[in-house]
Amino acid sequence: MSAVLAGNPDKSLVLVAGRSHPKLASDVAAQLGIDVLETTAYDFANGEIYVRYTESVRGSDVFVLQTSTSPTNKNIMEQLIMIDALKRASARSVTAVCPLMPYCRQDKKHLGREPISSRLMCDLLKTAGANRIVSVDLHASQSQGFFDGPVDHLAAMPVLIDYVRAKMDLDNISVVSPDAGRIRVAEQWAHRLGGGPLAFVHKTHDITRANHVTSNRVVGDVEGKDCVLVDDLIDTGGTIAGACRVLKDSGAKSVTIVATHGVFSEPCIERLKNCGAREVIVTDTVPISEEKRWDGLTVLSIAPLLADAIKAVFANGSMADLFETYPANHKEQGIVYA
Repeated sequence: MSAVLAGNPDKSLVLVAGRSHPKLASDVAAQLGIDVLETTAYDFANGEIYVRYTESVRGSDVFVLQTSTSPTNKNIMEQLIMIDALKRASARSVTAVCPLMPYCRQDKKHLGREPISSRLMCDLLKTAGANRIVSVDLHASQSQGFFDGPVDHLAAMPVLIDYVRAKMDLDNISVVSPDAGRIRVAEQWAHRLGGGPLAFVHKTHDITRANHVTSNRVVGDVEGKDCVLVDDLIDTGGTIAGACRVLKDSGAKSVTIVATHGVFSEPCIERLKNCGAREVIVTDTVPISEEKRWDGLTVLSIAPLLADAIKAVFANGSMADLFETYPANHKEQGIVYA
C-alpha cells in the first residue's frame, strides 16, 4: 500500500508516527488503507532525538500520532520535533493525534505556585506547528480551550458501551462513578445503557501527594446490582480499586471496571487483580505489554475510531455524524473491536 491517501481535489493524507505506540499506528493505517510513512528516528548518545521523513510531505495533510506513555517527556519531545520537521518540509497542515494527551490531569491549580501543565502542552504543540489536535477522553473537556485552534475531542464511550451491552444483563446494571467529578460521564453511560440507577463513591484526595486517595462510602443504591464502574484513566489503580472494594462491601453483586486509558503504573496490576472486579475493560490508547495483561483484562481497539476521525478531518466531514453512527458503521463492515 501507499503511504499517501489521495483526496479531492488535489489533497493527500499522510500518517506518521512516533515510537510510543507503533502497533496502534499500524492499526490506524490499516483502517485508512495506507501505510505509515517511513520515518528515520533515533537518539544521540546524549539523549537528543533526530527525525527525518523518507518521502516528500510537501502540500500534504499530515497526522502525527504519538500517545502519552513512558518515557512521557521523551515522547512529547519527539512529537514536537516531528511536527517541526513537517512544518519546515512544507506540509499543508499538521494534526497532532494524541490518543492520551500528555499532562492532561494537570488542568487546573489546586494550590498556589502550581503550573497548569495541560495548557503548556497545548502551547508547545501550537508553537511547534500543529494546526489541530485530535485526542480521546481528555481528563476535563474544558481543556480543549487551552489550544489556539480546533480540537477534536473523541469519546471512547461508544466502543466501550458496545462491548458492555454485549456482555452484561442490562436489566440489573447500576452505573457508578469512582468520584463526584465523573458524575456527568456516568449519567451519559446510564442513559445509553437503558436509564438504570446511578451511584458514585465518595472519596478524599490528598492534593499534596500524587496518586493518594481514600474511598469512603457509596452514595446511591448498588445492593444486588451488577455495577459498571467508569473512569477515564487508570494509573496506579488506587482510586478504582478502592471504589471496587467499597462497592463489594456495600452489597454489589459484581463490579466491572471500564476506563479509556489503561496506563497501569506500579502497583496497579496487583491492585486490579485483587480488588474483586469481575472484569477490567480498557482501550489501547496506550500500549499495554503482555506483562501487564491477565485473564480478567479486556483491551478494545481504538484504531477504528481514530481512523474515522482522521478521515472526517481530512474530508472536512462532521464529527457529530461520526459519533451518531459509530460503531454501527463498522459492524456493518465486519470489524471486530476486541
